[in-house]
Amino acid sequence: MQRRWVWKVGIAVRLGFIGTGNITAAMVEGLGGGVVLSPRGAAMAADLARRFPGVTVAESNQAVVEQCDMVVLAIRPQVAEEVVRGLRFRAGQKVLSLVAATPVEVIRGWIGLDLPVIRAIPLPFVADRRRVTPIIPPDPEVAALFDRLGQAVECRTQEEFDLLAVGSALMGSYFGLLEVAQDWLVERGLPEAAAKDYMAGLFANLGREAEGSGKSFGALRDEYSTHGGLNEQVFRVFGEEGGVAALRGALGQVLERVRG
Repeated sequence: MQRRWVWKVGIAVRLGFIGTGNITAAMVEGLGGGVVLSPRGAAMAADLARRFPGVTVAESNQAVVEQCDMVVLAIRPQVAEEVVRGLRFRAGQKVLSLVAATPVEVIRGWIGLDLPVIRAIPLPFVADRRRVTPIIPPDPEVAALFDRLGQAVECRTQEEFDLLAVGSALMGSYFGLLEVAQDWLVERGLPEAAAKDYMAGLFANLGREAEGSGKSFGALRDEYSTHGGLNEQVFRVFGEEGGVAALRGALGQVLERVRG
């Protein structure tokens, strides 16, 4: 069986996933294969095994645990406790938890052993090996894994990690903003395909500008907002109509949920 190893300071680790959803698929794509997948999410697991070398689908979640040194918990928080409590881990293993808003101590309690548990927030873009992934606590093997998928950010405190988790919760709102703008344009006569292509291209280029610039977001907003112009007007009305307050309120509520 072909294996994929994660290298860091001379240590080799075999990787297995409990749960085969979109994030697991993105990580497998970024790594190029060589992992063990659970049958949870059977259709996607089978597709990944077909497309990537060295990807195997285990007979059960427990079989993943038995075959691997580092076990990735890529499952929803609503079912995580039931799934993890049903697994038998062994001394010497490491657990990488992608379970949202669930502290390390809780995961370790479900496992029932004093194993190293590291939390991470990978996003779907790790498939392109260009994204930054926060992890806590710092760990050389997990950092090596996410350095292969872009870049690992080893958070110094739980507060830092929680704040980055809140930031990642804006993905749906990003697409929601595009959706509202597209619908508005279509309602006024622009063809739907033209509205989608234009807005997607506009925001994609703005994202590249932000990523490659050393300027702050505030400086970029000023740069792209002529005094008295249309861009300045939209953001001003957005604030006056409660948009800024609503966004800050939503972020605060998400932070409470993450910390709770």
